Amino acid sequence: MSEPDNIVFPGLKDRVVIITGAGQGIGRVLAKSFAAAGARAIIAELNEKKAAAVSEEILKAGGQALAVTTDVADPASIEQMVEVVEDEYGRIDVLINNAGIFSTLEMRPFDQIPLEEWERVLRVNLTGPFLCARAVLPAMRRAKWGRIVNIGSGAVRLGRPNYLHYIACKAALAGMSLSMARELGAEGITVNAILPGATFTEIERKTVTPAQKERIIAMQCVPRAEVPEDLVGAVLFLASEASAFVTGQSINLDGGVTGS
Repeated sequence: MSEPDNIVFPGLKDRVVIITGAGQGIGRVLAKSFAAAGARAIIAELNEKKAAAVSEEILKAGGQALAVTTDVADPASIEQMVEVVEDEYGRIDVLINNAGIFSTLEMRPFDQIPLEEWERVLRVNLTGPFLCARAVLPAMRRAKWGRIVNIGSGAVRLGRPNYLHYIACKAALAGMSLSMARELGAEGITVNAILPGATFTEIERKTVTPAQKERIIAMQCVPRAEVPEDLVGAVLFLASEASAFVTGQSINLDGGVTGS
């Protein structure tokens, strides 16, 4: 596995990259990796303290970062975040739609999911990426260049049970990515999704026991736990000039658990 700061793609230096939910987990690693590649990492995160901590990590390492408290379920909060970024940098090049609700969800049959929880998960995990994409579009259209990367889930291809609201959102993200790609391709804007497997981060997941973790790893071609750093190369590629002719794709990043 390559270290994030050893993975560099052309065209990322000084790019302004918004990463939602970047205060922890996958988002935190992506933010640090973009900064290591020379980009300006925007930590768009609901938890103000966590956002500030990641920004401080990046700045101490010599990178460029800006923390902006953002609720992706709130259009006004997103618009305010975009305004702050444009005021600071005058551009927005890349949007990584990473924020989502998952680790706190209780596994249960779909007929036992409370409607309020269902609607909250869809609001954050699906409407949030839609709202964020809509908000950054004017800046990308002005530049006639942009990259949108939606963080989906390999669990969609497995039809994983007992997380129906989460699976529904992530499946919809794949379709949304292709539809957006068809709408925006002529304007120099690409839209893609990645589908990570079970990615283990510092975030506690009470629903995954050690035995379940072993079973997940046994399903993979690469026999080790997946970590956020395993996603860095693909995401940086999709955000860079190197992927100019790649759009509308949903790319499995699960160690070989699923096929195409």
